[in-house]
Amino acid sequence: MTDQRIEGAFDEVEGKVKSGLGNLTGDTKLKVEGAAKEATGRAKAAYGRVIDGLDGLADKAPADLREPAKKGIEFARNKPLLTTGILAGAAILLSGLGRKR
Repeated sequence: MTDQRIEGAFDEVEGKVKSGLGNLTGDTKLKVEGAAKEATGRAKAAYGRVIDGLDGLADKAPADLREPAKKGIEFARNKPLLTTGILAGAAILLSGLGRKR
C-alpha cells in the first residue's frame, strides 16, 4: 500500500469531520474546507491505487524492462504532482494529434 493511499484515507476522514462540524455549527467556511479536504483525500487515494496497480504490472514485465519500470514508478510515487502534470500535458498533445483540420 502506497503512502498516497494512507494519506488520502486520513485526509478524507479529516475532511468529513470538518464538513460535519461545519454542518453542526453552521460555519460555511469550515464546511467548504472539509469538502475540499475530502476531495483531496479521494484524489490521493485514487493516485495511490494507480501506483499500486502499476507495481503489479512492473512485476509481470519482461526481465529487461522491470528495472526501468520500477524507476519510473518510484519517480511517480515521489513526485505525484509533476507526474500528473506530465501525463496531462501528454494527453493534451495526443488529443490534438487526432483532430482533423
